[in-house]
Amino acid sequence: MFEPERFRSAEYLGVLDHAESAQACVAGATVIEAMTDAAEAGYPHEICGLLIGGYGEDGWRIDEARQVENINAERAADRFQLDPAAYQAVDRELRGSGREIIGVFHSHPDCPAKPSPTDLENAWESFLYPIISVCDGKVADIAHWTLNDDGNKFRKVKQATDA
Repeated sequence: MFEPERFRSAEYLGVLDHAESAQACVAGATVIEAMTDAAEAGYPHEICGLLIGGYGEDGWRIDEARQVENINAERAADRFQLDPAAYQAVDRELRGSGREIIGVFHSHPDCPAKPSPTDLENAWESFLYPIISVCDGKVADIAHWTLNDDGNKFRKVKQATDA
């Protein structure tokens, strides 16, 4: 897989905590398919979306992945900005349902499924961050991340597939 030089720089390597998260995420095949289909369809631009489900002591249960608009038109090839109106609309829709927004997924066109310094600047505590690497229009990898306990680096999260 192609890895631009910047992903090997101290700045990029500095956002990774090499300890793996003790928590895991569980996602059904339809959730993974929704994220990967959106990433391939959006190539060569970054796409983004919301993860809906539940969060507990053991980790995240993803029931749904819902794509929302990347409103970063200027740098869509290497940046995303989640539409805040879409976030608010989904949040309102979920009230009282027992489900909540538990994370944000996005793609990295022609780059690895590793978080960037920009991803770290915008990350929220307790959220799950799947990153989908798309190379030449096809998904190459998907990795799940969350902030470490100090909130200053990303830890990799194990992903299990739910039937």
